[in-house]
Amino acid sequence: MKSKFHLILAVAALLTGIGEKAAACSRILYVGDDNLRIVGRSLDWKTPIPTNIYVYPRGIEKHSHSLPGAKEWKARYGSVYAVSYDGGVTEGMNEKGLVVNGLFCKGTVYENDSTSGNAPMSLAMFPAWILDLAADTPEAVDMIRRHDYTIAGSTFDGGTVTALHWGITDAKGRCAVIEFDHGKINIYEGTDMPAMTNDPTYPAMTAIGDYWEKIGGTHMLPGTVSSPDRYVRGVFFDKHVEKTADAALGFSIIRSILVNVSVPYTYTVGEGNVSSTQWRSFSNIRDLRYYFDIVTNPGAFYIDLNECDLTEGSPVMKLDTSISTDYVGNVTGRLVRTAPFTPMY
Repeated sequence: MKSKFHLILAVAALLTGIGEKAAACSRILYVGDDNLRIVGRSLDWKTPIPTNIYVYPRGIEKHSHSLPGAKEWKARYGSVYAVSYDGGVTEGMNEKGLVVNGLFCKGTVYENDSTSGNAPMSLAMFPAWILDLAADTPEAVDMIRRHDYTIAGSTFDGGTVTALHWGITDAKGRCAVIEFDHGKINIYEGTDMPAMTNDPTYPAMTAIGDYWEKIGGTHMLPGTVSSPDRYVRGVFFDKHVEKTADAALGFSIIRSILVNVSVPYTYTVGEGNVSSTQWRSFSNIRDLRYYFDIVTNPGAFYIDLNECDLTEGSPVMKLDTSISTDYVGNVTGRLVRTAPFTPMY
């Protein structure tokens, strides 16, 4: 009876259009043939979030925070990071094909009294910590589940709290959704988990998906920019597209799905702080290509990690996306040597 009640509430939220306030991000996993997996995500926000691409080699020593007692580690794996405001890792992919995506989730509360004495962990470094040290999803989940850290994040956009949940995907399709609920970590694991968006929490969202799966989708799909509607559309289209082993075709397929679940640029209907899609990324796990698609650019471009020097002692490399309006295709050669970014602790 309790589960049925929760389902009714979730469906009611969907049909009344609640649950989407200021943010709208989507993550869709395309699974093709010959182990082709591409994780596509949109970054949606009410104001532009400048995001540059960094490639970090193995062996760099990092800290989880500037506060005493912070975690310290030396990177086992090289990674490509999307770094917002040149101060915080939003997402990325490492050389083992592990992908970490952070999406807004307004109900997130990271800590409680029992975690206050743990090592301080800035959200600016949380994804990097996972990508630097974990080769796959089980290793990442094990690190997170220990909860020997206290997460904190800087506010931005005039005081907005950095409330996030996380999608993790590896080369074998093992996935996890990580949600923090008043200090408790809820971890949902599966294989080739197709979608996640924002609110409500993952179990309630999948209940909404189950409801719409029974309806079908060929004649009717929910069409608003709300988080549940985007989730339902993403799952439906992801399930009903061609499976291919061709990386270029696979990119085109997942890109078209992400466009379908994105929020149109400068969209204004509804609440005043409704979010538009700012950029989309696509992590081709099999081929280690990280695509970036800025909505105000005419084309998409990618970094090929196979062409990057990730050996210990190699320099950090950067792609400044503010000058990327003419970038299309492989832009690995446009990376420039740079100092490491300064985390916004």
